[in-house]
Amino acid sequence: MQTKDIQELLGDDYGNIYFYRNKDLSFTKYDSIGTQLGKVMLTFPYKIQSVTNPLNIVMFSENAQEIKFLDQNLNEIQKINLSMTFGFIRAVYAEDLQYAWMVDESNKTLIQYNFRSSSVISSFPFNINLQSMKDFIVYNNKIYVLRENTFEVYNTQSTLLYSTTITDARKLRRINNDILIFADQTIRKFDGKDLSEIFQNKSAKIVDKNNAGFLALIKDKLYLYKK
Repeated sequence: MQTKDIQELLGDDYGNIYFYRNKDLSFTKYDSIGTQLGKVMLTFPYKIQSVTNPLNIVMFSENAQEIKFLDQNLNEIQKINLSMTFGFIRAVYAEDLQYAWMVDESNKTLIQYNFRSSSVISSFPFNINLQSMKDFIVYNNKIYVLRENTFEVYNTQSTLLYSTTITDARKLRRINNDILIFADQTIRKFDGKDLSEIFQNKSAKIVDKNNAGFLALIKDKLYLYKK
């Protein structure tokens, strides 16, 4: 299992591990003992949303303005070209196997899109600063935004409801009613009111979580910490 130059670590709920390397734009899948199960070489940088459903892995490229869906063998099963229909899409959050939320930077709108029927379900003005946005999630009529140094919560009228300083954060993920914030060495949980730390390892290069526990890449080895 090659762990050099990894930008993203992900673990699914079946014990499989995924590495994304921005250096060569590769996305690789391994089983729990380090056997390579699949690999795809990408043409543009992509953001992998999650591998919670390993049968349908969602990834978005801001450069290519497209969404890709991969199967459990990392074969492409669907590709959606967004530039033909929308302005410049800054970020995408696929909430399930049918709907995706998209931030249209050029039109300052938040769009709910049915990518199975290629139709817009709803659209809201979203007039916030998008320059430093790293990730976002839409859940229960709230928009959770991760920036370079802050975590923010907005309503659909672009009103700021919550904001806190946060450092080295990489991505967001929703588990039930909680929003998880992944930094390089820590994982925090936002329950709608308070932010709390649920995992930390100061020796880790990068951390992630699956249903078995917490994953931490330390030097060139991957460790699983049971919950």
